[in-house]
Amino acid sequence: MSEIKVVTNILQTNDEITAKNKEILDEKGIYVVNLMSSPGSGKTSILEKVIAKLKDDIKIAVIEGDIYTTKDAERIEAQGIPVVQINTGGACHLDGDMIKNSLNSLNLDEVNLLVIENVGNLVCPAEFEIGEDIKVCVLSTTEGNDKPLKYPLMFEKSGAVILNKVDLMPFTNFNREEFYSDINSLNANAITFETSCIKDEGIAELCAWLIDKVFEKRKSKNSTYKINF
Repeated sequence: MSEIKVVTNILQTNDEITAKNKEILDEKGIYVVNLMSSPGSGKTSILEKVIAKLKDDIKIAVIEGDIYTTKDAERIEAQGIPVVQINTGGACHLDGDMIKNSLNSLNLDEVNLLVIENVGNLVCPAEFEIGEDIKVCVLSTTEGNDKPLKYPLMFEKSGAVILNKVDLMPFTNFNREEFYSDINSLNANAITFETSCIKDEGIAELCAWLIDKVFEKRKSKNSTYKINF
């Protein structure tokens, strides 16, 4: 029996495509968020709130990743912004090639902020770069505060962590102190937000942070595109 040697890094092709995606997006001065979470954390609801508050000030586009259906994309499209749907057909994450094809469907000259809502999963999405400036992880209080230590890579790689559904915390056994201690042990540099979409809490702070990031990116690229803030 002949020996089969595996000599190629399985992530190499994705890394090469992602580097090209990043080059294109950087050239346009677009700030890119890779939004990740488990299913049901509320990341689409957060995104709806953010879009509603920011769409008159900055130009936003969204790439929606799901295994099947267009339900989330339809919710985002109702906000009146450009959205591209990716159905992975079973894959638990988005990759560079999927994003490359989606970029061809967007007018990148009319985008300041691109949010890529990844497939709901706390494992695979963290392993793949897709051309983002930052990974943002959403965790809901109803999932429990043990998730950072159970799925450390997601929280280690995320530059920001959003604790969502804080209005439900009194009805759970979520331990806020333990949560922040675990986050700090995994990623002391991660910025954190607490949000409630039902009560519209924490959204303004999240939006202000995003505006700062968009402005910094455009300024660093010496873009002449006007941002309305």
